[in-house]
Amino acid sequence: METLIVLLFSLAIVLLIISFFGKDKVAKLEEDLEQMTLTYMQDIYQLKKKVKILEEEFVIQDAPVPSVKDQLTVTSNDIEPIHEILKSQVLSLYSQGLTLDQIARQSSLTKEQTISVIEQQRLRGE
Repeated sequence: METLIVLLFSLAIVLLIISFFGKDKVAKLEEDLEQMTLTYMQDIYQLKKKVKILEEEFVIQDAPVPSVKDQLTVTSNDIEPIHEILKSQVLSLYSQGLTLDQIARQSSLTKEQTISVIEQQRLRGE
């Protein structure tokens, strides 16, 4: 009987030692899951950035819908469209704090065209 107890006790010690040196499958699985989660999060972040860039390009390419105020201001159908460089110049001068008259003189546009450019930018920004 004593030998059986000693034998079982020895077996328990050997199994305990083996369990310490054995590979922990749960830890490996948790590490793999964490790595996969990080990879998916990075992929989602990259996709969101690309979607945002595409949305911005789409908004830039769309012509803004003229408001009722713009339609009332325009009295003639043969007004030439304003070039993008002039628009950016007007917006730059406006952001510097110049008055509408000063912006119109420097950009060689009418005051109404200057107001129209600024209003279009406000509509795009909102």
